[in-house]
Amino acid sequence: MPAIPALPGTRCRRRLYLMRHGAVVYFDDAGLPLDPRTVPLTAEGRAQAQAAAELLADVDFDLAFCSGLTRTRETARIVLGARALPLHEEPRLKEVRGGRFDAVPPHARERVIGHAYETATDADGRFIGGEAWADFRERILAGWSGLLARNDWRNLLLVAHDGVNRMLMSHFVGAGLAGLKGFEQDPACLNLIEMDVRDGVAERVYLRAVNIAAYDPIRDGKHETVMEGIHRAYRAQ
Repeated sequence: MPAIPALPGTRCRRRLYLMRHGAVVYFDDAGLPLDPRTVPLTAEGRAQAQAAAELLADVDFDLAFCSGLTRTRETARIVLGARALPLHEEPRLKEVRGGRFDAVPPHARERVIGHAYETATDADGRFIGGEAWADFRERILAGWSGLLARNDWRNLLLVAHDGVNRMLMSHFVGAGLAGLKGFEQDPACLNLIEMDVRDGVAERVYLRAVNIAAYDPIRDGKHETVMEGIHRAYRAQ
């Protein structure tokens, strides 16, 4: 089926294929936190990425980026498959940095860990006591601005993280930090965002699809959020 163009007066309509990496494990067998900078995909995570690859098999990507962390590189390479397209890295799009879980008082763990994105609007709010939300927002938007300023893509694959994707989509709809809690991002999910761009600025932005999980489209019976799962795993130790 031929592509249907935008209105004649539309300037440079682009599509961002924004993904989260596949499933990983953040705790070792003894219950100790692993270094989130180096955790690889699990077998389940690789299967999730493969399902996304099959969904995107016919997409003609012009450019592919990831955050540079192991789990995003692995996911992106699975999705790209045999395409002769280099995978670039944008380190400013790494995940928000958390603090020590054991520094969070037991009575506060449900909100601070399990509902971490609700702290984004707190005065001097930080992600689980780590990176300040305001600093995270500045870092992510700087990284995104660099990609948007490039004139070598119409279809961009970007594989990033839960918090990164939430920040970008909240920015796209003008919700700021308050919007972070509203954009759930399941492992290896896909978001489709279209935008009309002029001089490196998105004049119009459309969320065409959000949080598509090719391996389980409706998540029947699965109601736990990503951060609730991390909170549960930590509590179980």
